[in-house]
Amino acid sequence: MADRVVIKKYNNRRLYDTEKNAYVTLAALAETIKEGRQIEVIDAQTKEDVTAFTLTQIVLEEAKSKQFLLPVPLLHLMIRFGETVLAEFFEKYLQQVVRNYLAYKTSVDAQFAKWLDLGVQLSQQAPQVAPPFNPFLGVFDMFPKAPGEKPGPGKKKEG
Repeated sequence: MADRVVIKKYNNRRLYDTEKNAYVTLAALAETIKEGRQIEVIDAQTKEDVTAFTLTQIVLEEAKSKQFLLPVPLLHLMIRFGETVLAEFFEKYLQQVVRNYLAYKTSVDAQFAKWLDLGVQLSQQAPQVAPPFNPFLGVFDMFPKAPGEKPGPGKKKEG
Protein backbone atom coordinates (compact mmCIF):
# COMPACT_ATOMS: atom_id res chain seq x y z
CA MET A 1 0.00 0.00 0.00
CA ALA A 2 1.56 3.28 -1.14
CA ASP A 3 1.82 6.16 1.29
CA ARG A 4 0.37 8.54 -1.31
CA VAL A 5 -3.00 8.04 -2.96
CA VAL A 6 -3.56 9.64 -6.36
CA ILE A 7 -7.06 10.98 -6.90
CA LYS A 8 -8.38 12.18 -10.25
CA LYS A 9 -10.89 15.02 -10.16
CA TYR A 10 -13.29 15.20 -13.07
CA ASN A 11 -15.25 18.19 -14.41
CA ASN A 12 -18.46 16.83 -12.90
CA ARG A 13 -16.74 17.23 -9.47
CA ARG A 14 -16.40 13.49 -9.01
CA LEU A 15 -13.28 12.15 -7.37
CA TYR A 16 -11.74 8.89 -8.57
CA ASP A 17 -9.35 6.91 -6.36
CA THR A 18 -6.81 5.33 -8.70
CA GLU A 19 -5.71 2.84 -6.04
CA LYS A 20 -9.20 1.47 -5.31
CA ASN A 21 -10.46 2.03 -8.88
CA ALA A 22 -13.61 3.60 -7.46
CA TYR A 23 -15.25 6.97 -7.04
CA VAL A 24 -14.91 8.42 -3.55
CA THR A 25 -16.40 11.24 -1.52
CA LEU A 26 -14.72 14.06 0.34
CA ALA A 27 -15.58 12.24 3.58
CA ALA A 28 -13.78 9.12 2.34
CA LEU A 29 -10.73 11.23 1.48
CA ALA A 30 -10.84 12.72 4.98
CA GLU A 31 -10.80 9.20 6.46
CA THR A 32 -7.83 8.28 4.24
CA ILE A 33 -5.93 11.30 5.55
CA LYS A 34 -6.89 10.49 9.16
CA GLU A 35 -5.38 7.04 8.62
CA GLY A 36 -2.06 8.80 8.02
CA ARG A 37 -1.93 8.67 4.25
CA GLN A 38 -1.22 11.54 1.87
CA ILE A 39 -3.46 12.33 -1.07
CA GLU A 40 -2.62 14.02 -4.34
CA VAL A 41 -5.53 15.32 -6.38
CA ILE A 42 -4.98 15.85 -10.10
CA ASP A 43 -7.46 17.47 -12.46
CA ALA A 44 -8.21 14.72 -14.99
CA GLN A 45 -8.47 17.13 -17.93
CA THR A 46 -5.72 19.70 -17.31
CA LYS A 47 -3.40 17.46 -15.21
CA GLU A 48 -3.13 20.40 -12.77
CA ASP A 49 -2.49 19.64 -9.09
CA VAL A 50 -5.67 20.66 -7.22
CA THR A 51 -4.75 19.03 -3.91
CA ALA A 52 -4.81 22.27 -1.89
CA PHE A 53 -8.25 23.17 -3.23
CA THR A 54 -9.63 19.70 -2.38
CA LEU A 55 -8.08 19.70 1.10
CA THR A 56 -9.65 23.11 1.73
CA GLN A 57 -13.02 21.67 0.71
CA ILE A 58 -12.53 18.80 3.16
CA VAL A 59 -11.68 21.20 5.99
CA LEU A 60 -14.77 23.30 5.22
CA GLU A 61 -17.04 20.24 5.08
CA GLU A 62 -15.70 18.95 8.40
CA ALA A 63 -16.05 22.40 9.97
CA LYS A 64 -19.62 22.70 8.71
CA SER A 65 -20.65 19.32 10.08
CA LYS A 66 -19.12 20.07 13.48
CA GLN A 67 -20.43 23.64 13.63
CA PHE A 68 -16.88 24.88 13.97
CA LEU A 69 -15.24 27.37 11.68
CA LEU A 70 -12.15 29.45 11.98
CA PRO A 71 -12.61 32.69 13.91
CA VAL A 72 -14.08 35.47 11.77
CA PRO A 73 -11.16 37.90 12.32
CA LEU A 74 -8.72 35.23 11.10
CA LEU A 75 -10.85 34.61 8.02
CA HIS A 76 -10.83 38.35 7.29
CA LEU A 77 -7.04 38.41 7.59
CA MET A 78 -6.71 35.39 5.31
CA ILE A 79 -8.77 37.10 2.63
CA ARG A 80 -7.13 40.50 3.06
CA PHE A 81 -3.51 39.32 3.00
CA GLY A 82 -4.08 36.00 1.23
CA GLU A 83 -1.07 35.16 -0.87
CA THR A 84 1.39 37.64 0.56
CA VAL A 85 1.96 37.58 4.29
CA LEU A 86 -0.17 34.60 5.31
CA ALA A 87 1.00 32.21 2.61
CA GLU A 88 4.54 32.31 3.99
CA PHE A 89 3.25 32.06 7.56
CA PHE A 90 1.08 29.03 6.85
CA GLU A 91 3.72 27.32 4.75
CA LYS A 92 6.70 27.82 7.06
CA TYR A 93 5.58 28.47 10.60
CA LEU A 94 2.09 27.17 11.25
CA GLN A 95 2.93 23.71 9.97
CA GLN A 96 5.93 23.51 12.31
CA VAL A 97 3.94 24.88 15.25
CA VAL A 98 1.25 22.23 14.80
CA ARG A 99 3.87 19.47 14.50
CA ASN A 100 5.60 20.68 17.68
CA TYR A 101 2.27 20.86 19.52
CA LEU A 102 1.37 17.30 18.50
CA ALA A 103 4.80 15.98 19.53
CA TYR A 104 4.57 17.78 22.89
CA LYS A 105 1.00 16.53 23.46
CA THR A 106 2.08 12.97 22.72
CA SER A 107 4.98 13.16 25.19
CA VAL A 108 2.81 14.75 27.90
CA ASP A 109 0.11 12.11 27.40
CA ALA A 110 2.72 9.35 27.69
CA GLN A 111 4.18 10.88 30.87
CA PHE A 112 0.71 11.29 32.40
CA ALA A 113 -0.08 7.64 31.63
CA LYS A 114 3.15 6.62 33.42
CA TRP A 115 2.16 8.69 36.47
CA LEU A 116 -1.29 7.10 36.55
CA ASP A 117 0.25 3.64 36.31
CA LEU A 118 2.69 4.48 39.12
CA GLY A 119 -0.21 5.70 41.28
CA VAL A 120 -2.12 2.47 40.69
CA GLN A 121 0.95 0.40 41.57
CA LEU A 122 1.58 2.38 44.76
CA SER A 123 -2.04 2.11 45.88
CA GLN A 124 -1.97 -1.64 45.32
CA GLN A 125 1.28 -2.06 47.27
CA ALA A 126 0.45 0.29 50.16
CA PRO A 127 -1.61 -2.22 52.22
CA GLN A 128 1.20 -4.77 51.94
CA VAL A 129 3.91 -2.35 53.09
CA ALA A 130 2.14 -0.75 56.06
CA PRO A 131 -1.15 -1.42 57.83
CA PRO A 132 -3.90 1.10 57.19
CA PHE A 133 -3.54 4.13 59.44
CA ASN A 134 -6.63 5.54 61.11
CA PRO A 135 -5.94 8.12 63.83
CA PHE A 136 -9.54 7.94 65.08
CA LEU A 137 -9.64 4.19 65.62
CA GLY A 138 -8.76 4.42 69.36
CA VAL A 139 -11.35 7.13 70.03
CA PHE A 140 -14.23 4.70 69.68
CA ASP A 141 -12.74 2.28 72.23
CA MET A 142 -13.28 4.92 74.97
CA PHE A 143 -17.05 4.48 74.83
CA PRO A 144 -18.81 1.52 76.47
CA LYS A 145 -20.12 -1.13 74.16
CA ALA A 146 -23.80 -1.83 73.71
CA PRO A 147 -25.23 -4.50 76.05
CA GLY A 148 -24.44 -7.97 74.76
CA GLU A 149 -21.75 -6.75 72.31
CA LYS A 150 -18.38 -8.44 72.51
CA PRO A 151 -15.43 -6.23 73.41
CA GLY A 152 -12.96 -5.28 70.72
CA PRO A 153 -9.61 -7.02 70.41
CA GLY A 154 -7.33 -6.48 73.42
CA LYS A 155 -10.18 -5.31 75.69
CA LYS A 156 -11.39 -7.02 78.82
CA LYS A 157 -15.03 -7.77 79.26
CA GLU A 158 -16.49 -5.51 81.95
CA GLY A 159 -18.67 -6.91 84.62
